Amino acid sequence: MKRRVIAIVAAVALAIAGAGLILVYVKGADSRALAGAQPVYVYVADKLVPAGTTLKDAQRTELISRTKVAEGARPAGAIDWVGPDNNALLALSDVQPGEFLMEARFGTTPIGEKAIEVPAGKIAMSVELSDPARVGEFVTPGSHIAIYATHKIKLVGEDKTVKQLNELDITGTSTLLPDVQVIAMGTQPLAAPVKAQTDEEKSSANGANNTAVSFLVTVAVTPKDAPRLAHGITEYTLYAGLRGPDVKISEDDGANDLDVFGKDPASLLKTVQQ
Repeated sequence: MKRRVIAIVAAVALAIAGAGLILVYVKGADSRALAGAQPVYVYVADKLVPAGTTLKDAQRTELISRTKVAEGARPAGAIDWVGPDNNALLALSDVQPGEFLMEARFGTTPIGEKAIEVPAGKIAMSVELSDPARVGEFVTPGSHIAIYATHKIKLVGEDKTVKQLNELDITGTSTLLPDVQVIAMGTQPLAAPVKAQTDEEKSSANGANNTAVSFLVTVAVTPKDAPRLAHGITEYTLYAGLRGPDVKISEDDGANDLDVFGKDPASLLKTVQQ
């Protein structure tokens, strides 16, 4: 009987201790949940915030608003305050409606000078072209162009005909790259809005004598094509063509001094020798 009483008392004591431990755990969980649910401030884009917009302007034009979320729902790096210390920062890319404003998405680089966006797996390279060689003002960031190279032609061989042809200093034009994407024109990147030039700016760019000016065209090329373009830039004269829909361009396409008029090269050689 005495043993049964002792066993019952021990069981009751264990039950009480277990209940106490459960109560402590539940209280701790409630505290943790309450801490994670504490409301904190964040800024959210109510409307599209275009790249280059300052936080101050976004706030002034009601593109963004300050709201509360549970602390556990606030992503790391979210902007929770806009004031003198950060309101001059610029959006480095478009912020879509509904997005949290993140510190990493804002910086001090002006939109007209911001880094170009190079497509994944590509290399950005700049080519200096004259207005005619870049199809006037019709090539813009986002266009696809073909690049042609004009170069000297030297034939290999020791026979008389080869020597005669080499003495003629023949030049040819070949397709260097049939399809490349333009990602910037001058300092104007693909992601930035195009700024129209005034007549005064155009006149200044063309120079006092209205001579042809060069212009930087930045394109995205594959690592395989990058050395070819670099060689073409340093050794050849380059010309660009704006691609139309469904156009097919072969790297084998080309012309030279002897066949440019569609005649037999041998007959042209005889004509030149006469």
